[in-house]
Amino acid sequence: MPDAAREMWAADTASAALGIELVDIGPGAARVSMLVRPDMVNGHDLCHGGLIATLADSAFALACNSHGPVTVAAGFSIDFLAPGRLGQVLHADARKVSLRGRSGVYDVTVRADDPDTGEVIAEFRGRSRVLPSR
Repeated sequence: MPDAAREMWAADTASAALGIELVDIGPGAARVSMLVRPDMVNGHDLCHGGLIATLADSAFALACNSHGPVTVAAGFSIDFLAPGRLGQVLHADARKVSLRGRSGVYDVTVRADDPDTGEVIAEFRGRSRVLPSR
């Protein structure tokens, strides 16, 4: 894992508090997982959408920083396609779509239960920006 990704992940207390686990990382890609706990459901007894977005954002951040330079989010959008439910393990797979100069575009698919064939819960598109060197 490149230094930027390793340092970022080691200091990411928000992801750690949610129990988000790094499963895999490679150039322009990352997979993370999270168990939907009782304290993560909303008033409809479904996983809070903000937590699904956080899971996807964590995978996005790792994929962006897998190239080496410190990279941050410039923005993202997310479409919820199905609910996440209590007890499910959600998996977020991030992959680079485009990287030009200091700007990048990444897609993240969030699935329930099985990381490869599980029901798609959400689709996320993130825009990244490499910070200038200091």
